[in-house]
Amino acid sequence: MTRADVRFALLNLIPASLYAGFVLVSFSMMGGPVSAARWLAGSLGAGLWLATGILRTIALRRNWFGLGAGALLLRLAAGVVIAAFVVQFGVRVVITLADMLGLYRLLPNDTYGIREAIVYAVQVSLILWLWVAAWAGWHLLRHRRHSEMARLRAESRHNALELDALRARLNPHFVFNALNNVRALINEEPARAREVVTRLSNILRHALEHSQRESASLGEELAVVDDYLAVEGVHYEERLRVHRDIARDALDAQLPPMLLQLLVENAIKHGIARTPGGGELGVAAWRHDGKLAIEVSNPGRLDQSGSGHGVGLAYLRTRLAREQGSRFELQQNGPRVLACLEIAQ
Repeated sequence: MTRADVRFALLNLIPASLYAGFVLVSFSMMGGPVSAARWLAGSLGAGLWLATGILRTIALRRNWFGLGAGALLLRLAAGVVIAAFVVQFGVRVVITLADMLGLYRLLPNDTYGIREAIVYAVQVSLILWLWVAAWAGWHLLRHRRHSEMARLRAESRHNALELDALRARLNPHFVFNALNNVRALINEEPARAREVVTRLSNILRHALEHSQRESASLGEELAVVDDYLAVEGVHYEERLRVHRDIARDALDAQLPPMLLQLLVENAIKHGIARTPGGGELGVAAWRHDGKLAIEVSNPGRLDQSGSGHGVGLAYLRTRLAREQGSRFELQQNGPRVLACLEIAQ
């Protein structure tokens, strides 16, 4: 039993006690025997206390408050009707047992048949419904408020993640280096400078638009990677050598936008840039078993303290968590690091 259950059980004693007191006073004022009033009031109060507690437990465990308003009302109404018959029947059993034990004597005109059972059940259901409506209404408002807060928190985390990913794509060092390289090329190679500006513009536009799309084809992503590598090629020159092995039937495969460029960027940052003399960047893609397989390789060692734990790859892992049947891992393969990505098609 949780603290909330204990708190409800204790608070539930208040209306139960008040109702029992009301029945006791009303029955006594009508001239009924004091012993009968006590037994009736006590059994009714206890019955309603138990009924509301059980109904609340069922509603919470079966997540009634997560349903629509109509389904919730239908279940509560059915629960109230059933509980009302059970309570009035239980009260009758208690009074009858008390009479048999000599603790209480039934009145001569005290009859109990189908008609009386229905009348008593209707009376109890009215009281029980008011009682249930009070705590159900409060709990429904509380549930809706928590759901809205959870939705806003999830949306906030998603937006923060998208913003982090966007910042990762708009790496200030990458942009700074690219602009410096363009500046150096303007006088010496103006045609190449214009080409770099065009490719940089393509990268930035794609980065700004990536969050508005759920997927892109491998062919589209390779075009962005080509732009990225062309811009980085100006900076690294002969230190960056690229080997591509792309299966033709994989070009129309779908993957989340920017994921391939993320892997390429990570390979350059943690492999090519840290290796004296640079090295070869490998990009391979093919289809198998209904999945798109991508491998991006670079020279170097897998650094557990740094590589694989940046903002970009954290975004990649979180994004892939929404793609059922997808997988990503970094592994050491001799002198090279492999980033292996599988995306279900």
